[in-house]
Amino acid sequence: MSGKDSKRRIARLRGKIDQARVGLRSAISASRPQIVQDYVLATPKGETRLSQLFGEKRDLIVIHNMGTGCAYCTMWADGYNGLYPHLSDRAAFVVTSPDPPKRQAQFAKSRGWRFPMASHAGSSFAADMGFLGDSGRCLPGISSFRKQGRQIQRIAAVNSGPGDDFCAVWHFFDMLKGGAAGWTPKFRYG
Repeated sequence: MSGKDSKRRIARLRGKIDQARVGLRSAISASRPQIVQDYVLATPKGETRLSQLFGEKRDLIVIHNMGTGCAYCTMWADGYNGLYPHLSDRAAFVVTSPDPPKRQAQFAKSRGWRFPMASHAGSSFAADMGFLGDSGRCLPGISSFRKQGRQIQRIAAVNSGPGDDFCAVWHFFDMLKGGAAGWTPKFRYG
């Protein structure tokens, strides 16, 4: 395929992706929200409820992270750290994991993370949201919530993984000959 043909094909595919995103946003807006309970989670300051994680915001983004043992989840969270000021201007934002709050705080400090974290250990939050596998192991993903008075609604949810929309590393690798070429994230480089 010639360079011009290749560029045209890529432009057409990007146009289809853009159209699909418009359709996705429309489908999310049209979907019926799921009413969820006001889960009790743990933070370094003690117990908190899902409703309290909203702070003064009407909307909340919750990251379902697998915990400190997952290099992939760590890479995603490293990226969220840079986005946090922008995201938290629009909606409350929290990263949840099964790790105890003290472990979360230590790990967050070692990574320089600025966003709040909460532990769902001992609650059914991850399972009820669909982020607990058959083996009992947590699965990565993202949920968005809206608070309507005393009611909490889950608006959307998506699983996370290589190539998703929430970790730019994979999209940069898509620009390289051979893509990711078997690369996997690490806790430390060099």
